Amino acid sequence: NIVVVIVEGYGGKKGSVEKCPVCKGRGMQVIVQQIGPGMVQQIQTVCPECKGQGERINPKDRCDTCNGCKVVREKKIIEVHVDKGMKDGQKIVFHGEGDQEPDLEPGDVIIVLDQKDHSLFQRRGHDLITKMRIQLSEALCGFKKTIETLDNRVLVITSRPGEVIKHGDLKCIQNEGMPIYKSPLDKGSLIIQFLVQFPEHYWLPREKLSLLEALLPPREDVMITDDMDQVDLEDFDPSEQTYRNSGGEAYEEDEEGPRTGVQCQTS
Repeated sequence: NIVVVIVEGYGGKKGSVEKCPVCKGRGMQVIVQQIGPGMVQQIQTVCPECKGQGERINPKDRCDTCNGCKVVREKKIIEVHVDKGMKDGQKIVFHGEGDQEPDLEPGDVIIVLDQKDHSLFQRRGHDLITKMRIQLSEALCGFKKTIETLDNRVLVITSRPGEVIKHGDLKCIQNEGMPIYKSPLDKGSLIIQFLVQFPEHYWLPREKLSLLEALLPPREDVMITDDMDQVDLEDFDPSEQTYRNSGGEAYEEDEEGPRTGVQCQTS
């Protein structure tokens, strides 16, 4: 809303504003209704004559532009400039660009930034975090990978031969994160979490396993005696474990005897 300048915010000719005779300047009306024998109720409503203003203008003296409302609707385009490094929830304030009312300071327009999620990067302060999948051979023998930045540059990432990357390892590239607000030449770090993908079951013929073992660090020797129990490893399903915990007992008994609760998933 903006104040109509040609009538100086009066809504009509100067001096034509008068106290509303219907509500006596209160802006509200009290209506008494009978709802039954000896029963009445009072309803307070906005005065239809002055629309809650407490004053009115004679129709013949009203402004043709605002029809006595003192303000009119106007569309205005505001250009919002988002500086580099601004954060989610940060506010941009345009002072005095809000609605206007006669004899009052105009309000502000406040823009609140809502940061969208990105499919590759996650922001944490000034840093960017991403995940990169690599093969076991790359984790052990080195690799070259490319990654496209948010400003459409391509970075070449190199892992030197002999430098072992473990699953979940974090590495960083300095000054490739988010720009720092009001210091755009400085940036945070690009943090990469590596996810090492292991081969599928039985990917290598059994007769070649000894060749692979000869290249890897030696396994730990374990002393096994006859009184030890030999057990097998099986695949485990976490959803079954959740069901087990919600059910309460690992084993339940009925009339036929005990029965097992959760079982490992067999391959």
